[in-house]
Amino acid sequence: MSDEILAINGGQPYRTKSFPSVGNASGRMLGDEEIALLTEVIREGKLNRVGGTKVAKLEAEFAAIYGAKHAIAATSGTAALHVAMGTLNLEPGDEVITTTITDMGTVIGILMCNLVPIFADVDPRTGIITAETIAKQITPKTRAIIVVHLFGQMADMDPILALAKKHNLIVIEDCAQAHMSEYKGHTAGTMGTMGCFSFQQSKQMTTGDGGMVITNDDDLAYRARLFADKGWPRTGTDYRGHLFLGPNYRLTELQGAVGLAQVRKIGEIVARRRRSAELLAKLLKEIPGVNPPYITPGANPTWWIFSFTIDEKALGVSSADFGKAIRAEGAPFGVGYIPNPVFEYPVIAERKTFGTSGIPWTLPQARPGITYDRKDYPGTMQVLTHTFTMSWNEGMTEDDARDIAGAIAKAAKHYRAQKG
Repeated sequence: MSDEILAINGGQPYRTKSFPSVGNASGRMLGDEEIALLTEVIREGKLNRVGGTKVAKLEAEFAAIYGAKHAIAATSGTAALHVAMGTLNLEPGDEVITTTITDMGTVIGILMCNLVPIFADVDPRTGIITAETIAKQITPKTRAIIVVHLFGQMADMDPILALAKKHNLIVIEDCAQAHMSEYKGHTAGTMGTMGCFSFQQSKQMTTGDGGMVITNDDDLAYRARLFADKGWPRTGTDYRGHLFLGPNYRLTELQGAVGLAQVRKIGEIVARRRRSAELLAKLLKEIPGVNPPYITPGANPTWWIFSFTIDEKALGVSSADFGKAIRAEGAPFGVGYIPNPVFEYPVIAERKTFGTSGIPWTLPQARPGITYDRKDYPGTMQVLTHTFTMSWNEGMTEDDARDIAGAIAKAAKHYRAQKG
């Protein structure tokens, strides 16, 4: 613990020890279980999922923990979302509403299917789209909504599902950051038509890279499995018939082995994340001028990122300067999440998709004149300039949470005193 002089002013940092990281074993539950299953794969010599058993078992056990009828593995969360979009078989030029704050993987599947992304603003408290912001973007061309459960927090799904039903829209849940998160007794991914998950290194469960689609719709599950495997039904006949255009998103048995060990640990992984994050949220609530993360009523997050905000007027400091202060104290929070709204990336802003065609926006079937302007997204800009974010993991302890709270409290106390 440090003195009261801020580290940025020459004082001793509140904490100098690094925190566990999702980038290595310090923040990941990886061990003997994964090694044993990987060893089985190597000894059997079956590394491809075709003819193997691990990916099929992963799909079955993943579906079971979510209470879903079907689970279809893919090579990444991005691939899983592409599978979902391809499975719907929408018409080129149709529109899909999604969020301004997300990984580009949410949008890639839309573009790869020649569909037009339409962006809804977010609730500045959560960074997540709402029924109200979605409703403003619905047009006669709208066919689906991709709801992103950001940071492991849950969207307010009841009004979104009611809105979708009213307009006959399909809801896809992007659960890449929200494994096992809950909303009013429902698990993330089980409320929409399909749920899509990522197994990338930092996610609640990981295979390095990988993904999964879940659904209760038999027909969609059949088509999704085909789409992820080049449209190849693999009926066992001599005829190799590819029924429609689809990529190869087959997960390997090596990834399946790691995923199988991970899915059997997901309950403990989530419990550990919740223990430390919930303690930190409780401690932040006690610091004047600091706002703990806002949780959607009825939701129980699983903490991919821990976020909070401050009352700049109460503390007399900007979010940018407060961020510098707490980082110097050893609390590694950034301000914002992505550098700008996703629609400002060159791929979208400059239409860098298929050659110089500008497709899908220039398709004759598309609605003309679609533009995106950050001035129309005040909630988005608030989140990207005022929300503090830090990656969270199952290696974080209650002592780590106390140190983070202490560092933030030290900075807040300083600025309150300075303000007078």
